[in-house]
Amino acid sequence: MPAKPPADAGPAGESKGGSKPCPECGKPASPATAPFCSPRCRDVDLNRWLSGKYVIPGRETDPEDAE
Repeated sequence: MPAKPPADAGPAGESKGGSKPCPECGKPASPATAPFCSPRCRDVDLNRWLSGKYVIPGRETDPEDAE
């Protein structure tokens, strides 16, 4: 039987005081805008996705593969 996390633990056993840092600026994340610390950091990340700065690399296709 697995051990229970402490009573003050959040998701995945994290304590409330040790929340994950914001992926944009590194400040502690806010519950209202998780995983970001503020609406500004959330919007910066969204802009990066929409402008194509976050890209998953893949192999180039040959014209013959299109057939």
